[in-house]
Amino acid sequence: MLVSIMIEGQNGLNWPRWMRIVRAVEELGYYGLFRSDHFTNASPPDLDSLELWVSLTWLAANTHRITFGPLVTPFSFRHPIMTARMAAAVDDLSLGRLILGLGAGWQEREHHNYGFDLLGTKDRFDRFEEGVEVITRFFHSTEPVRFLGRFYRIEDAVLLPHPHHKGGPPILIGGSGSRRTLPVAARYASYWNGVFLTPQRFAEVNKRLNEHLIQVGRHPSEVHRSLMTTCWIGKDDSRVAEKAARWKKTIPEMRSSGTIIGTPGEIVNQLGVLAEAGVQQVMLQWLDLDDLDGLELIGVQVLPQVRD
Repeated sequence: MLVSIMIEGQNGLNWPRWMRIVRAVEELGYYGLFRSDHFTNASPPDLDSLELWVSLTWLAANTHRITFGPLVTPFSFRHPIMTARMAAAVDDLSLGRLILGLGAGWQEREHHNYGFDLLGTKDRFDRFEEGVEVITRFFHSTEPVRFLGRFYRIEDAVLLPHPHHKGGPPILIGGSGSRRTLPVAARYASYWNGVFLTPQRFAEVNKRLNEHLIQVGRHPSEVHRSLMTTCWIGKDDSRVAEKAARWKKTIPEMRSSGTIIGTPGEIVNQLGVLAEAGVQQVMLQWLDLDDLDGLELIGVQVLPQVRD
C-alpha cells in the first residue's frame, strides 16, 4: 500500500509549518503529500490558511520525490482555465509529480464570507461536470479549445506552453455519490478518492465505480483507488488513549467510523484491512500540524511494513 499525508490547510498552515511538514514527508519515505483548498473552516475561529497553489509551487521546487496535489481544489471559487494553467505549470516544475484533485465546493461559510457563489446542489454539480470537461479538453488539445456551456464559455483558448506530461497532470475526483460523482470519475479521472469510509463501505463504493467504468468502456485498472481518512498514532496505549480523549470518543467508536488509530502495530493491521478492501493508497488526514513526532513514528515503524 502507498501511504501519503493529507493536511487541512485552513487549520493554521503557514510557511514555517508547511516547510517542516513538506521536508518531513519527503525525508521519511511517504508516497505523497496532499492538502485541502479552503479559505477558512466551517465555523470560527479563523486560522492561518496558506494559499494552496502558492504552497504547491514551493513544494514542487523544493522536493524531488513525493507526489502531491490539492484534495481538492473547487470550481466554486477557481475558474477551470486558471486551474488548468496553474496545474500544468506546477506539474512541469515538479517533473510530473502533481495529481490534480478537483471538486464542486461545499463549505457555505467561506463562500458567503469571501463572496463566491456556491450554488444549490444540482447547479453546483452541473458546474463541476462542465469544469472537469473544460480542463480535460484544455489538457489534451494542442489546438484552440472552444466550449459553450451553461457556466463556462470559451472561444479559441490555448494552453501554452503545452504540458510536458502528455495530457497534463492526472485528475483525481473524490466522493461516493453514485448518481453524480462516480459517473464523472468514471469518465474523466485517473484517480478516485474515497473519503472517511470504513473498509466495508469502501469496498461497496469501489464495486459501483467499477460498474460505471465498464459502462463507459474503461477497464477498472485504469483508475487508481485511494482513501482519505483521519489518523492518530501513539507509541503506546496510553498515548493513543490521550489522543482519543480529545474527541470524547472511545477508540472502538473512532475505528468504527473509519478513523485509523492505535500504536504502530495496530496501524499496520488496520492498513492491511483497507488493502484487502481495495485501497491502493491511503491519505492519512493529519490534523495536528505540529505533530512531527507522529509523522516520524509512522515513517520509521509503519511504512517499512506496509511497503513489503
